[in-house]
Amino acid sequence: MPVPARLPSWAWVSGLTVGAIAAVAVLTVQANQGPRPAATDARPSASASASPRPEPEATRPARVPDGSGTGRRIVYSLGQQRVWLVDASEATRRTFRVWPGTVSPDPGTYTVTTRREATTGSDGVNIENIVYFAAKSGLSIAFSNAVDGSSPPPAEGTDTGGIRLRTADGSALWAFGTTGTTVAVVK
Repeated sequence: MPVPARLPSWAWVSGLTVGAIAAVAVLTVQANQGPRPAATDARPSASASASPRPEPEATRPARVPDGSGTGRRIVYSLGQQRVWLVDASEATRRTFRVWPGTVSPDPGTYTVTTRREATTGSDGVNIENIVYFAAKSGLSIAFSNAVDGSSPPPAEGTDTGGIRLRTADGSALWAFGTTGTTVAVVK
């Protein structure tokens, strides 16, 4: 019976190395075709909200606004279109930019009154992590994120009280903003 030819070990090692390099090359090409972050501090605006995601955060976090109270709270700046999650020791746990709705709450202190895991927003978008804290002009004002991660501009002529967040920020605010949590709205 003939003995089958056996490949030397260097041939096996070479073959596996070539295969691994090919796999890394394919993954590199795929990664280079994806979106790339840009270092910018652009704020979301009506014209920027057509973008599927807000611009990336600046490398230096923004300071919690003066006059936003003390203690554990959510701070929402209307002018900066930014939220801070502040713990009881006054440390900022997270800060991020948001897309405001067309109806904004008045500056003041509110309390998280209700939370809802998911629903359809007044703009027809499926939303989750809804944290209600105010009402104005017959609309509920709440933080939420779109299930698909988008934030389309509000429909023409439609009043919306939803303050949209990125998905990760929506999850963080949901975990932080339990019922009874203070929400400080500043200019």
